[in-house]
Amino acid sequence: MSRQTIRPTLDQTGDAQAIRRAIGRAANRTGVDFTYLLNQAKSESGLNPTAKAGNSSATGLYQFIDQSWLGVMKQHGAEHGYGWAADAIHRQGGRWTVKSEYREAVFALRKDPEASSLMAAAYASDNAAGLKQSLGRDVGSTDLYFAHFLGLHGAKKFLKAADHAPGATAAALFPREAAANRTIFYTKSGEARSLGQVYALMGRKIGGPAEAPPVADDPGPTLMAEDQALSPTPPEVATVQLAALTTEGASAPSPLEAMLGQQAQASAGIDLLKPQPGQARLAYLMVLNQLGTV
Repeated sequence: MSRQTIRPTLDQTGDAQAIRRAIGRAANRTGVDFTYLLNQAKSESGLNPTAKAGNSSATGLYQFIDQSWLGVMKQHGAEHGYGWAADAIHRQGGRWTVKSEYREAVFALRKDPEASSLMAAAYASDNAAGLKQSLGRDVGSTDLYFAHFLGLHGAKKFLKAADHAPGATAAALFPREAAANRTIFYTKSGEARSLGQVYALMGRKIGGPAEAPPVADDPGPTLMAEDQALSPTPPEVATVQLAALTTEGASAPSPLEAMLGQQAQASAGIDLLKPQPGQARLAYLMVLNQLGTV
């Protein structure tokens, strides 16, 4: 297993427009509502991709704790181009763990807006299905936010209780979570909030006017495709195909440009995080060129 080369979405200055574009791409690729993902990121980190909680392992744009991050990356990493990370994660003693040589790189992805947004969207999609099945009703953005906040099991417990007894004290059902999140479970005067009051508060945190995703003016970061078997291309055919990629008087495209096919794919709306047949062919042509067989 080899770790893939990743070009970060943006530097750690956290450019707001670059972050919005990353969130927009994640929403487009997964079908999760853009406004929900944007408001969640605003609530969790203030759109700061390197945010770190002081009292837990929560890190990044969506404040994933270690176990939640490893779980969603294991389940959805490969489908979004992070197969190397997914392969490094496994269950041990009832918990997710990651191979020591990949630990730093896997957790660093939480600070990459592209990876973090994609995993948040995948996580929301999974949670929506789980909540709908458990509650027997449609779920909204506030319900989904509880799944991110308490985990799917905790969200099911909270929402079922709130549906049946909204006046019950929330901290009594979730003492550990209340101790770590006093501003949510208690008022400024120290009065314990009810389940209904906590639900309303979380709704205000995730709420906000609907927003349109930013215009997809760039294809986003590149995640080099996993190694895959390629059908051999005869050298004489490869010569013609590679020549077609190069304008007169210009050098052949770099391997990165060839892999992406940036101009044609961006205009066609092709998902750059999922390897396309054309990308594989172009990669093969570049290998032939570098070996001097073309």
